[in-house]
Amino acid sequence: MTSPAFALFASPIGDCAVVWAERGLIGVYLPEADAQATRSRILHRFQGAVETPPPAGVQRSIDAIGELLRGGDNDLQSVDIDMSRLPAFNQQVYAIARAIAPGRTRTYGEIAAELGDPLLARAVGQALGSNPFPIVVPCHRVMAAGGKSGGFSAPGGLVTKLKLLEIEGAPLGGSPGLFD
Repeated sequence: MTSPAFALFASPIGDCAVVWAERGLIGVYLPEADAQATRSRILHRFQGAVETPPPAGVQRSIDAIGELLRGGDNDLQSVDIDMSRLPAFNQQVYAIARAIAPGRTRTYGEIAAELGDPLLARAVGQALGSNPFPIVVPCHRVMAAGGKSGGFSAPGGLVTKLKLLEIEGAPLGGSPGLFD
């Protein structure tokens, strides 16, 4: 296997990045304090990754992410991600989360119930907290019970989560809270 490659790109919320390998994206990064901090985070996780211009398929993914971040309704289903290295449970959670349309939200408990056990809400939150594809796997669209925002582990935390939901036109009636 060749080393993963990555590219930074400007977006309305700051410099984001994608990391890819043969089978699709293996990482998506929201803005850090600056571009060098984003590079450092990528190289810490993907040692040996090489910064390079994206091939056409990856560029289409970058363009789709940018469209969504500019307020478009792109659901990013066209973006190929490689989940082969992830636990099966996380893959199931991410597949359900990817089906949440821009501007819509679901709760951790609703996803747990769809998985067959409402008591898995905390495990759903943990899986989403380790999501390597924020935006593409829209963990920002998953809320805690009672309209509370829940957690968000990407840079900027809840401020970033709420900003993404605002860009998408999602209703923001809740207050920050913990997992349901």
